[in-house]
Amino acid sequence: MRAKSFLSLVMLAALFAPPLAAQEQERMVVVETSAGSMKFKLYNDTPGHRDNFIRLAREGQYDGTLFYRVVKEFMIQGGSSDSRDARPGQELGYGQEINIPAEIRPAHYHKKGALAAPRQPDNLNPEKKSDISQFYIVAGKKYTEEEIDNYVNAINKPIKRAIQEKYYYPKKALLDSLRAARAVAEFRKVAGVVKKQINDEWEANTEKITMTARQRQDYITKGGTPHLDNEYTVFGEMVEGFDVLDRIAAMPTDKNNRPLQDVKIIHVKVIE
Repeated sequence: MRAKSFLSLVMLAALFAPPLAAQEQERMVVVETSAGSMKFKLYNDTPGHRDNFIRLAREGQYDGTLFYRVVKEFMIQGGSSDSRDARPGQELGYGQEINIPAEIRPAHYHKKGALAAPRQPDNLNPEKKSDISQFYIVAGKKYTEEEIDNYVNAINKPIKRAIQEKYYYPKKALLDSLRAARAVAEFRKVAGVVKKQINDEWEANTEKITMTARQRQDYITKGGTPHLDNEYTVFGEMVEGFDVLDRIAAMPTDKNNRPLQDVKIIHVKVIE
């Protein structure tokens, strides 16, 4: 009897224990550059990107490469193998043509300091697979409440309107006739079905933007690039070195967005 009770307690403990990713300590890395150092934590729920980044760092794959693409109020991008020992003015970003599966998580978004993986566009890469070695760090810009509302509405309203038209217009004549006949019960029944169809498809839609209160606050107070959300894998975030990020993001660049003064990645250190 006692053994059975003990076993039940063990099973209950396992059932209600937090997920493994939540229990596992987040890994930390330091990106040492010629402009200063930036420290990041890597997310456990993007294990493919986390482990790949750590592997490449330990192998020294990032040592000597450049932040070769810098766009003010947007992001800084580096890690391409062809940027090592690149000549001045050379167009870069054509490293290894190898991808890893996407790990896009709604909980991770493009706030300032987000560490993410670039990729080829959807027409060449419908599965949104990530480049195996390159990465970018979000610099972004701060948004006002109105700008966030306008951005969300610009995406969501056309989607909602299309769904409404899909289910409402086929029933419009019937609803109009029921309304004219004052057939209240029948009208409510048909209208209820239409409303449920609209709501169900809206809830299932994956193209709409759902922005949490925390996301809104981060985009307003810290900044970021919300239009990249749910399109690219974010696998970490900066915890130290925002001044270095700002310094790199503000550098003058050429027509290809390469800094006129090279920003070299000296080493990516994995904190053991």
